[in-house]
Amino acid sequence: MKSLKLSRLALPAVSLLSVALLFSCQKDIRKPFDTGENITAQGYELKQAVVLSRHNIRAPLSGSGSLLERMTTHQWFPWSAGASELSLRGGLLETEMGQYFRKWLEAEGLFPANYHPEEGEVRIYANAKQRTIATAEYFLSGLLPSANMEIEVQAPYDTMDPTFHPQLTFLSKSYVKAAKEQIESLFREKTANLADEYALLSDVLDFKNSEAYRKNEVKDFAVDDYEVTFNLNAEPSMTGSLKTATSASDALTLQYYEEPDETKAAFGHNLSFEQWQSISRIKDTYGDVLFGAPLVAHNVAHPLLVTIEHELSEEERAFSFLCGHDSNLCSVLAALEVEPYVLPGSIEASTPIGAKVVFSTYVNSQKQEFLRADMVYQNVDFLRQMPLLDLDNHPCVKPLRFRGLNANEDGLYRKEDFMKHLHVHAEKYDEIVATYSE
Repeated sequence: MKSLKLSRLALPAVSLLSVALLFSCQKDIRKPFDTGENITAQGYELKQAVVLSRHNIRAPLSGSGSLLERMTTHQWFPWSAGASELSLRGGLLETEMGQYFRKWLEAEGLFPANYHPEEGEVRIYANAKQRTIATAEYFLSGLLPSANMEIEVQAPYDTMDPTFHPQLTFLSKSYVKAAKEQIESLFREKTANLADEYALLSDVLDFKNSEAYRKNEVKDFAVDDYEVTFNLNAEPSMTGSLKTATSASDALTLQYYEEPDETKAAFGHNLSFEQWQSISRIKDTYGDVLFGAPLVAHNVAHPLLVTIEHELSEEERAFSFLCGHDSNLCSVLAALEVEPYVLPGSIEASTPIGAKVVFSTYVNSQKQEFLRADMVYQNVDFLRQMPLLDLDNHPCVKPLRFRGLNANEDGLYRKEDFMKHLHVHAEKYDEIVATYSE
């Protein structure tokens, strides 16, 4: 196993104003250790937690001189990082999340105060991109500030580790046909209903007066001109309006988190929360189309499903942190057949920036093992205002439910049942190969 030791990133100071800002999540959101009442009070003991995390706030993927810059007459936010890299705000927010997880794990008794793990007890594993490595570093600095642990990176810097790379490692003509038909069946109506979202985006960008539009580099956004392309050992890709609009949707969403003035974030427009959701819906739909169809999800998420299964089976492992991308969360959740959910307070529909899917193993007094899965995320107020987090002022936690599995009255699954569910869906890759080989 190859590890990459990186120097600790300098952490910017937290504004004293943020200390006074307390934001609570809506009533159907709970603390990770709370199912209405403290779960440990019901006789459960936390044994293990495995976290699949999206990186935190980054700069847009495209930098100076790109099509993104030419698609608007306005100036984008002056990012504190290079294209695609974690921003300073992202680092601060991730440090706070690490500190919060430390408080939770200490409150549950899984971590002692000032925990220094023994070999194998804690694993911090990140994709080899700057934004994922940096996210893991910031999270670790909050989680275990004095442990001097190493971040595990298994690929050359700035490349995609196969575990986190949502690539198609099997392809055939019959598979491509079936996968595209499934995408069409699941998402065509959703993409066909983006006309209002495209109109809003165009207005905010002043799109038709932009250099790219005037020079015919881009055309009016259309709901029916996208095309998905599959290539072996590559991520699913797309051409057409949805891809073009997604780059601007993504950048505006990130700008909304970074720019203190909401009007400036919207290039002079006074957008409602619902309109910001509409802006984000474009990129969210793009992710669903590329990674949300089961035939695609089981193909691209297979390495991560196997890794999660391994981590949940490691007896000596107390805590695992796997840091990747929204495509990883999207494909894993689709592959595991997570039931539809709504994230209150988020403008991103399913995998918000910095979000974490947390698989927590509990043991009851009869030594029976149970598991719960939650989406842990910071809502818009947290992302924009950065209040300090603790067990009372906690991030939002949305319980996740899986088709075909029944939770008990405490919202927990039998660990054995979940592991069978996970294993069955990890093996769907082999079923795809067997079914569509030619």
